Amino acid sequence: MYSFLKSVHSFIPYILLFLLMVSILVFTIKWVSKRNFAKGDKMLALFTLIFSHVQFLVGLILYFISPLVTTAFKNSDQIMSNDTYRFYAVEHILTMLLAVIMITLGYRKSKKAGTATAKFRNLTLLYLLGFILMLSRIPWEAWSQ
Repeated sequence: MYSFLKSVHSFIPYILLFLLMVSILVFTIKWVSKRNFAKGDKMLALFTLIFSHVQFLVGLILYFISPLVTTAFKNSDQIMSNDTYRFYAVEHILTMLLAVIMITLGYRKSKKAGTATAKFRNLTLLYLLGFILMLSRIPWEAWSQ
């Protein structure tokens, strides 16, 4: 089960990062050009939100069954002094949680916004912040394997 979930958790980010890039680009263009908020925009925002939540859920399950994190917590006195333990047991999960929260807030604020410009602004800025947070704590060396 661990291997399967790890494979899924390594594959979904390609889709999620692509969706985030497309979303940010589309929403920025529509925000700047003051276009109307269409059904397609809502669907793009929703799919991006769904993929971010699925990715986080799979990651959360992995967090509790990962041999690396389990070892880190068995050696809890070393978590903060060991770069690998700190990255996987603390930094990665907390940063990804913040990223998903930003994406969720962007979607939610866009639903409540009164104008199309406000919807696009909320989506662009908060999805961009989530995207930057994700990029900052992706274990790039693990992706190359």
